[in-house]
Amino acid sequence: MHLNQETIGLLIVDIQGTLARRVSDSQAMICKTAKLIQCCKLLDIPVVVLEQNPDGLGGTVPEIETHVSSDPHFKKFSFNGVAGTDQYSSEILAYIGKKGLSRWLVVGIEAHVCVYQTVVGLLENDYVVEVIHDCISSRESSNTLLAIKNMRERGARISSFEMTVFELLQSSRHPKFRDVLALIK
Repeated sequence: MHLNQETIGLLIVDIQGTLARRVSDSQAMICKTAKLIQCCKLLDIPVVVLEQNPDGLGGTVPEIETHVSSDPHFKKFSFNGVAGTDQYSSEILAYIGKKGLSRWLVVGIEAHVCVYQTVVGLLENDYVVEVIHDCISSRESSNTLLAIKNMRERGARISSFEMTVFELLQSSRHPKFRDVLALIK
């Protein structure tokens, strides 16, 4: 299964507020996520931002927000961002359905709560999901590892930032190869 940039989107889950600073390896996770966003933009891959109760938890962290300020942001209260059980998650589910994309790259926090439940929700709605393991985190790394194990068992593909980007490019002859490479280095 090769990643095809015409059928894929990036879903950013809850990288916001002070919690984003308290997760394991937070700075590396935020930095790689920012680079992934920039790569997706170069490749014309749509980006969607979810925020869990932003009035209470704060908005998306500036290092991410600076790259996604013009992308759609959705407020949510359900841990599963695509549960379809309330107005907010129903709007998110409808929006990603209208995008007509079959695959979603998923990044965010916390891996064992909102990322996990949103990934399961996407899978239950027949989307192909790729979780970028170095762009997710939890306060305790053991919860991240458990979430990865369970998401894989549920059918999600687990990848890394660089593995995903190079799979999207597929060749050093891709017209955006040098631009993407400059972001990675």
